[in-house]
Formats: sequence, structure tokens, C-alpha cells
Amino acid sequence: MDILLSEHIEGPAINRLAAKYSVVCESLLWKEPARLRQQIAEARAIIVRNQTQLTADVLAAAPRLQVIGRNGVGLDNIDLEAANHAGIVVIAPLDANAVSVAELTFGLLLSLARRIPQAHQSTRSGGWERMRFMGVELDGKTLVVCGFGRIGRRVAMMARSFGMRIVVFDPYLPADSTALKECHATRANDLQASLSQADFVTVHSPLTPQTRHLFNEAAFNSMKRGAFLVNTSRGGVLDEAALLGALRGGHLGGAALDVREWEPPPSGSRLEELDNVILTPHIAAFTAEAQGRTIEAVAADVDAVLSGKSALNAVNFPQPRRGGPGQGA
Repeated sequence: MDILLSEHIEGPAINRLAAKYSVVCESLLWKEPARLRQQIAEARAIIVRNQTQLTADVLAAAPRLQVIGRNGVGLDNIDLEAANHAGIVVIAPLDANAVSVAELTFGLLLSLARRIPQAHQSTRSGGWERMRFMGVELDGKTLVVCGFGRIGRRVAMMARSFGMRIVVFDPYLPADSTALKECHATRANDLQASLSQADFVTVHSPLTPQTRHLFNEAAFNSMKRGAFLVNTSRGGVLDEAALLGALRGGHLGGAALDVREWEPPPSGSRLEELDNVILTPHIAAFTAEAQGRTIEAVAADVDAVLSGKSALNAVNFPQPRRGGPGQGA
């Protein structure tokens, strides 16, 4: 085996790889860690989405592995330190889905402000309850953008066109960042201080040990009463139990979540019961354009690495630091 696909990934780029290499596609392999370790032992490359957990133990069972292709941008399911130690190239085309994620984020902001999903369901059921679905305007409101990378900056630019005031919280962002000037944004040094100004909050932070449950009970209590929250980054950045309490208690006006702490969420999750919550199944990057760009970039880099060339979208190093270049099947 040259290339292992442990989740459902398809398209012309995969077909081109299959014409050149030995490719094994097992779309549900991510659910079976023991079988994953067995299969990956033979692979020179693996392509994953966000479900496959490439832990240090799994990577230790892959002596031939030269490259990991992440069909997306989040790296929380890949032990990057273990990959670096083993000399394995990790590919993630960070720009490929930024437009799609930003557009869905703004769609969720509008949906929260105008209660679009609830009004839709009511009207479909025969209702015509105009006053029940009184909304708020975005114009003149303050949007706090938590995480000011490629996606956060695009959301900020969209928000500016709607007349919103932008406050940015990102501890890694330089104070003299030109992006702040381009978005006419204000940089906040403290999360809770920034949240106290927010009418809307949008989260674009990666999931790391430092950001896990960054949005906890204290953070939610810092927000204005009636404020709205959107998360299209990673579910673990939010403490869902604390969010549930803030919503049930009426402190927050509503939330829109495209990502969850556990995906799919366990049965009996109480967030699904709330009328002021919009839930989507991690679809922010799922547009035809974004998926096409992403898999094309991943496939091209996997081919390059297996052919002894450099990857363009490597997040660690462009060529493997173990063994020699492989040969196509």
C-alpha cells in the first residue's frame, strides 16, 4: 500500500493518485483504532479529515509513513510533535477553505440576529407570527472576533460592510498588525474585557491545551446580557455545559454551533432542545469549491512527497526526514 484513506474522501484528485499509486480507501477505518494501526503499518501516506486520531501510538505503528495529508485545516487530531519526531511531513492547505468558513459564519450571525431558522419552521408549519420573530440589526453592533487568522479576518471584513464595530482578541497577533488597520479593528489584550463589549462573538481559535474551554462560565458571564455567540472553529474551545447554563438562564440571547465537543454529539444533548440555538453538522468547509481546492492541494503534495519532491502546504517541513523517496506503483 502507498496511500491510505481512513475517512470518506473522493474526487478527481484521488482518482489521479489511484492511477499512479496503490490507494486503499476505508471510509470508516477511523472508528477502529486497532485496525487503523494495522493498516497504517503498510502505508507511505495517509489522508484524513478530522475524525481520524493520529496519536503518537498510531504513528509509532507506521514505520513506512512519509506524509500525512489533512483534508482541512485543524490539526488537533494529529500529534504534530510525534510526527515531527518521526520525520513525517504534515500537509494542511490552510487557505483552501477560508472563504467557505467565513461565509457560513456570517450566515449564522445573520440567522441569529433575525431568527431565520425559527421563522422558517414556524411558517412552514402554517404560522404567520411576525411579532414573535422580532430581530436585531447588525449595523452599529460590536462584533468580537476571537482568533484573527485567515478566517477571522475575512469575517471581520464582511462585518465592516454591515456597519459593525470590530474588536479582536488574539494573544498571538502583533499590536501593529496591518490586518487590524485593514479591518478598522480594535485589538483587545484581555478576553473577558473584550467580551464585555460584545453584541456578537465569533470564535476562530484552534483547539490547543491553552484554548480548550477558553469559553467557560466566567467567559459567558462576561458577555453582555442578550449577546449572541457563533462557533465554527473547534467544539472543545467551548465548555458546552457552561454554554447550556448561560442560554437556559437567559444571559445569552442565542448561539450557533457548527462544531461540537464530541462529533457527532451524544444522544441526549440538551442544546438541541433550545429554541435559541442553531446547530449544523460541521459543514463550514463543505462547499464544492472549498472541498475541491483542499483535496487538490493535499493530493498534489502527497504525490510530490512520494515522488521525492517538496510539499507546498507543509506545516512542519516540506520533505520527510526518514527513509528515502518512494517510487510510484
